Amino acid sequence: MSAPGTGASGPAPRRRGRPARTEATVGPGARERILAAARTEFAERGYDKASIRGIARAAGVDPALVHHYFGTKEQVFGAAIEVSFEPALNLPDLLTHGADGIGERFARYFLGIWENPATRAPLIAVIRSAMTHDTAAKVLRGFVLRRMLERVAAELAVPEPRLRAELAASQLVGIAMLRYVVQVEPLSSADPEDIVRMVAPTLQRYLAEV
Repeated sequence: MSAPGTGASGPAPRRRGRPARTEATVGPGARERILAAARTEFAERGYDKASIRGIARAAGVDPALVHHYFGTKEQVFGAAIEVSFEPALNLPDLLTHGADGIGERFARYFLGIWENPATRAPLIAVIRSAMTHDTAAKVLRGFVLRRMLERVAAELAVPEPRLRAELAASQLVGIAMLRYVVQVEPLSSADPEDIVRMVAPTLQRYLAEV
């Protein structure tokens, strides 16, 4: 005689191992949930302490699915960086209007991304991770060089365009670090338009003057 709850009419025994492949865990939204969870994990725990297992748990998926979509933790971090910097990938559009005023357009667009709380939070998380872990710094550096600065440099009709693009980026990243991450005063509370006005001539010189 079967024990109570184990016969044909009783509930099936719980099976251990990989969760069931339901629409919630492998459906079209799973990849986006993993990316969102990864950004949160890297923001709250930093690159070193974040883990594939923790990202999977936060996304409600099996860790194997994270590996399936992204591979290693380094690759997950790279994907999170790309999503975080997605608004900034429109930078070449700023260059199609010619050299006149490019410094001001560049500065205003960059600060606009950081002034928006929705885009600022993941950017701060990315930079903090890069400051504390060599692998995260390498991934961020490769992304910035490959996806952003090389695209900007390709549009510049000036000598040494790659160097000039890097100089412009260093100016803006330095401002972002002091204003939004370290929060040094009076820069932290300065009016964004005042910053644009002061920084634009330097950027103009880097990006346009022959």
